[in-house]
Amino acid sequence: MTGARAIVVGLRRRRSSTGVGDGMLYGLCVSAALLAVVVIGLIAYEVVAGARPSISRFGIGFIADAVWRPNFYMFGAGSLLVGTVVSSGLALIIAAPIGIAIGLYLSQLAPKAVRGLISPLVEMIAAIPTVILGFWGILVLGPFLARHVEPWLHGNFGFIPLFGAAQTTGSGVFNATIILTIMIVPSVASLSRDLFLTVPRELQDGAAALGATRWETIRGIVLPTTASGVTAAAFLGLGRALGEAIAVTQVIGGGNETHSSLFATGDTLASRIALQFAGAENALHVASLFYLALMLLVIGLVTNLLAQLISGRFGGQRTFVG
Repeated sequence: MTGARAIVVGLRRRRSSTGVGDGMLYGLCVSAALLAVVVIGLIAYEVVAGARPSISRFGIGFIADAVWRPNFYMFGAGSLLVGTVVSSGLALIIAAPIGIAIGLYLSQLAPKAVRGLISPLVEMIAAIPTVILGFWGILVLGPFLARHVEPWLHGNFGFIPLFGAAQTTGSGVFNATIILTIMIVPSVASLSRDLFLTVPRELQDGAAALGATRWETIRGIVLPTTASGVTAAAFLGLGRALGEAIAVTQVIGGGNETHSSLFATGDTLASRIALQFAGAENALHVASLFYLALMLLVIGLVTNLLAQLISGRFGGQRTFVG
């Protein structure tokens, strides 16, 4: 009887300690989540407060106006918004297929020895400081583009406005796009590889047993199963491109006008903030830079919401088919 009572007391103590541990874990997780919300809220509040003078002065027209003359108290984000959308959008269009192809090779096609060698190298690219990429863009990539790539593109595809007449100096939107592409590829490749590795092997073996080729298995099993995750990975890379400042500032040329050619100079929202905030000439200049930051926050929020909508749509279709 005494032994049974001891067992009951021990079980009660264990349940009590387990309940305390569960409560502490729950409280820690809730606190971390609330801290993230508070930090984001404080950042948004400070940005809006800093941008309020510019919002009151220029209103919504600030987004479309392309004039940026601090000496004359004239500010507009039109050309910067175009530069941001063009450079980041083209970088995503180029980087997403490359990153997905790398992920497919490492997860589905590469031998284990090759996978163990290439995977860390791909991830190391993401660890390169952006300022180093910017220096490389100035010293190596820029001259190479100016001498070989840009003249060839203009000579063969000059009828397309994107490759139209412009001085091919290697410093412009095209160079910035290539730099952003290099920055996006590792993220998309690493996340895609991890997603492709989670596809059940039984599904792939079943498709192969029914006579499907490797490509048919990838197209019919691997890609549809991971479509939502791959989409999220691509938008994650886009988010990094939208907010990149240092490397883009070094290679984009700092132009204030909007051009149809990728070979011309330009600028982005993040690049303009990084370049001029420390040396702002007046209070309205500072407020306008905060306005640019507010636009970046809104673009980031819209991008994330769009990624969730697309992921949910793919996920719903996959559930229905299953």
